[in-house]
Amino acid sequence: MSHLLSFGHGYSAQALDRILLGRGWQVTGTTRSAEKAATLRSRGVAPVIWPGSDMGAHLDGATHLLLSAAPTEAGDPVLGALGDAIAARAPRLEWVGYLSTTGVYGDRDGGWVDEGSDLRPSTRRGRWRQDAEAGWQALAAQSGLPLHIFRLAGIYGPGRGPFAKVRAGTARRIVKPGQVFSRIHVEDIAQALAASIDRPRPGAIYNLCDDDPAPPQDVIAEAARLLGCPLPPEERFEAAEMSPMARSFYAESKRVSNRLLKEELGVTLRYPGYRTGLAALLKAAPDG
Repeated sequence: MSHLLSFGHGYSAQALDRILLGRGWQVTGTTRSAEKAATLRSRGVAPVIWPGSDMGAHLDGATHLLLSAAPTEAGDPVLGALGDAIAARAPRLEWVGYLSTTGVYGDRDGGWVDEGSDLRPSTRRGRWRQDAEAGWQALAAQSGLPLHIFRLAGIYGPGRGPFAKVRAGTARRIVKPGQVFSRIHVEDIAQALAASIDRPRPGAIYNLCDDDPAPPQDVIAEAARLLGCPLPPEERFEAAEMSPMARSFYAESKRVSNRLLKEELGVTLRYPGYRTGLAALLKAAPDG
């Protein structure tokens, strides 16, 4: 039986487990809390509290690995704690996926990037991801680990849309001239990962994003239109009160190409732009 071991089994990984469990796979996911472990168990995922558990037997039983635990200044937590153990099991692994971010490309003043673009992250989190990618690539080169890297754009989906803030009147249309972001619906992340599992190419890197990079204020405006709510007023970025983390998202402006995702993996996006994605979210949960 195919068996996915997922480190940091969060939002994107749970979208994938719905596909794999439907195929009859075994899925094991790590989490840090007992409460989240109970939630995973209710989904049909075998939970493991980690750090804190011996992962040897779980690694022995896995045919596929998904790595989505976020790195810190100290490095990638899975690579640091279990890199050697994973490398030792590389011959038995059919696929390894690392979820990174398009933040590794840095700021391009609204220009396009693809998987061949040089990496020049401008944020601390982007640099940590670049280092983590390099660490896993080095381990793969040494051990033959069948590594695939997925650079995710801004993620949205059920429970992660702008509707609640628009309804509450707390949504903000912060405008920074020339600012554009790429996005990806979580269900399209899941189908892309599943397509890669079906057609593995160790060493591959894929951008996971939709076809419609757009200014963030346009997304808020579309949510308001769909709800029939007043359009939130514009705020100039320079004058807006924002947390350092929120402000850091505006440090980079770029458009991300998904050509390889479509041409090599044959993925047809369910939600090719934020308009179709938001409309689907609202239809599925009109009161959510």
